[in-house]
Amino acid sequence: MHLDETDKRLLKLLQTDCKQTTKALSHNLGLSVTAVYERVKKLENQGVINSYVALLDKHKIDKDFVAFCHVKLTQHTQEYVVQFEREVAKLAEVLECYHISGDYDYLLKVLVEDMEAFRDFMVKKLTTISHIGSTHSMFMINEVKHTTQIVI
Repeated sequence: MHLDETDKRLLKLLQTDCKQTTKALSHNLGLSVTAVYERVKKLENQGVINSYVALLDKHKIDKDFVAFCHVKLTQHTQEYVVQFEREVAKLAEVLECYHISGDYDYLLKVLVEDMEAFRDFMVKKLTTISHIGSTHSMFMINEVKHTTQIVI
């Protein structure tokens, strides 16, 4: 899909603060309210914008222990892959899961309260999923950069 410069500016504004009114957006873009509304609807209908969310401060909700888990399956059959992905998608602690290349098959970003909660997650949830051969975990020391904004 081709995005013109106005679409790109609009998307940048929405990624910065999606609660801006159409009027405020129109002022920033130099367009009419109707033109901005129509552009937003077009971007939503075409799937460029697929949701609006509230981003939470993990420290204020006591979920600031971040772990990255590498997971290796015992075999790479379609059945094992599909089953693992279905099961891991159900785990609330897993914010992100990527099927990756390299020594491990998956990379998970896990968010919990503390080390004890992470241990419970590993023992009672993640490692109960069938066909996991091994895991390797790393813990965040400091968050250097975290953004949800995609530069267009």
